[in-house]
Amino acid sequence: MTTSYDAIIVGAGQAGPSLAARLAGFGMKVALVERKLVGGTCVNTGCTPTKAMVASAYAAHLARRAGEYGVRGVGEITVDMNAVKARKDAIVEASRTGLVEWLRGTENLTLIEGHARFTSPGEMVVDADRITAPRIFLNVGGRATVPVYPGTTEIGYLTNSTILDLDEVPAHLVIVGGGYIGLEFAQMFRRFGADVTVVERGARLLPREDEDVAQAIHDMLVDEGVTIRLNADCISFERRGDSKVVGVSCTQGEPEVVGSHVLLAVGRTPNTDDLGLDAAGVECDKRGYVTVDDELRTSVPGIWALGDCNGKGAFTHTAYNDFEIAAENLLDNAGRKVSDRQTAYALYTDPPLGRVGMSEAEARRAGHQIMVGKRPMTRVSRAKEKGETVGLMKIVSDAATGKLLGAAILGVGGDEAVHAVLDLIHVGATAETLRRAVHIHPTVAELLPTLVAEQKPA
Repeated sequence: MTTSYDAIIVGAGQAGPSLAARLAGFGMKVALVERKLVGGTCVNTGCTPTKAMVASAYAAHLARRAGEYGVRGVGEITVDMNAVKARKDAIVEASRTGLVEWLRGTENLTLIEGHARFTSPGEMVVDADRITAPRIFLNVGGRATVPVYPGTTEIGYLTNSTILDLDEVPAHLVIVGGGYIGLEFAQMFRRFGADVTVVERGARLLPREDEDVAQAIHDMLVDEGVTIRLNADCISFERRGDSKVVGVSCTQGEPEVVGSHVLLAVGRTPNTDDLGLDAAGVECDKRGYVTVDDELRTSVPGIWALGDCNGKGAFTHTAYNDFEIAAENLLDNAGRKVSDRQTAYALYTDPPLGRVGMSEAEARRAGHQIMVGKRPMTRVSRAKEKGETVGLMKIVSDAATGKLLGAAILGVGGDEAVHAVLDLIHVGATAETLRRAVHIHPTVAELLPTLVAEQKPA
């Protein structure tokens, strides 16, 4: 039996439920298909659980520093991972349950549990059932990449998903990958009490960031006791008794790191390899991301791809924006485009890094003559008052036009304060517009006009 719908949405991550509800509210008969957990990466294995655990790690870190604030009587600080996990699980469960209840209560919307695969451009099978629609939206997300290193399959590794199930603090966590996910877990588990080593093949952490920002993050982690091995050009794995041995370098330093647990954090792979895309004629690039145009349409009319699986963004906020673009273009003929949005993201170490627009290096590569304003957090009153002076602030503008190009705020509240620059870049404002703004004192964001006033050619 085949059931017909006006729209099928595959995947209940960030874009899927909102799109399903919007289309259903417009009067369409909509099927939302999810093969595992409603809420996708963000709710189940990404933003929600990890930031809940980051909060627990911060509490432990602050408790250890209580004496610096004049607080006495705080004894030895230990972390109960069962309690940390229970808190995290409760937050995740509440988010997921609320989402499911909302979807099931939405008129014109059917939530289907199962694995959807194409049989033709307009038809899919979900287990034994067939469904068809003139509009199909793929929102299938991604998963942790498992690198092909010697011994990978023998050691029993963790990913960003499975590490969330730990109910004990690892004795020594070895993290392979010095990117955003790896560094968040590195600081988190160090604060929980684990020995932590980060193994990175490159010459430095976070190659997407400017060198001064990346170095500040490197130094911050080292100061907290994280060991970082760079230029790890000879990675391999071996089980040795109860230990897991990570081969690090064939040319310099100690050749191996012996740990109790290994986390692989070397990137993401789109969940597009088991959807039957060939049967629909949907094109993908060599990495498996669905090829889309500026309005998220695939190579096949009537099929769109949203969220992490299209390679246009790897964040919850970009996935949600994909929903807005697809829905408003379809229903309102809005003409919205992916290329209209600004690059913006955060690294949720403590302190966090908030980033928007171009880095200093990216602006130069794009051919801009630039002005740069920069200030360490040791010269930010709010940071000093809170006793959290790690990091720096930086703002970049075009020397000829004065147009704001980008900002990086590594410091307390940086993930929030950076939005003051994001909004101005979005409307094409100049640095002078920001300089004339009167910000609230004492805050971190109040220093943004000062940064502009202090800009110099770079």
